[in-house]
Amino acid sequence: MCGPPCLAGSEVPVEPELRRQILHAVRQNLQTDALLGATEVPIPKQPDRSAKPTPTPRDQKSPLPRRPRLVGPNEPEKARRLEALFQEHLSGCRKCSLAKDRNTVVFGEGSPAAQLVFVGEAPGEDEDLQGIPFVGRAGQLLTRIILNGMKMRREDVYICNIIKCRPPGNRNPSASEIFRCLPFVERQLEIIQPKVICALGAVAAQALLNTDEPIGRLRGRWHDWRGIPMMVTYHTAYLLRTPAAKPKVWGDIKQVMARLAQ
Repeated sequence: MCGPPCLAGSEVPVEPELRRQILHAVRQNLQTDALLGATEVPIPKQPDRSAKPTPTPRDQKSPLPRRPRLVGPNEPEKARRLEALFQEHLSGCRKCSLAKDRNTVVFGEGSPAAQLVFVGEAPGEDEDLQGIPFVGRAGQLLTRIILNGMKMRREDVYICNIIKCRPPGNRNPSASEIFRCLPFVERQLEIIQPKVICALGAVAAQALLNTDEPIGRLRGRWHDWRGIPMMVTYHTAYLLRTPAAKPKVWGDIKQVMARLAQ
């Protein structure tokens, strides 16, 4: 038994004030998780080292490229212009070396009449296989933010990335890759003309704002992108690695919701 207060499962005494701060942080994270749709705290399973690895979809490439999902049915003129952007400039894009390893171009998905556009960094493996942005674990968290936190439907917002093809190994895109792909996402935003843009992570924020200022200084405050208010927050992939940042992101999202309600 511990003499002074200690954390459960630990024999190391914890000072009362430190214990209070830890419990407050845990409680705050659980409350934020509940707002974002989490119903339980996941406990990672230990890998079965005796089992033979099964082939992944990446090991079984499709002989034919998949056609990416583009936009929803509403606002036909904007939908037509987005479709033309994809067909004329991106469907067979070979502007950088990412084209040789991709399965599909991940253009974007959602309503062309969206009041809110989320802009992320680049497709991952799941997105590359399906042609849809934000469908992996980070995308599922973004969907919970939209559905449970913002009380909106995913199909009523628009979601895209700065980079349209998956970088190998999910590495960060290079400066030259961003330079070649940036005009496409800028054109998407010009066509949609949303009320608010939400940049997810450093790559998206720095590319759209043409700055090298770190994400810690950019997030949580409003910026201007060609007359459209833009909020910068952490990428949902970062939240999977750093759950303690969830309350900050929720604060940023509440600012977005307030601006949309004006």
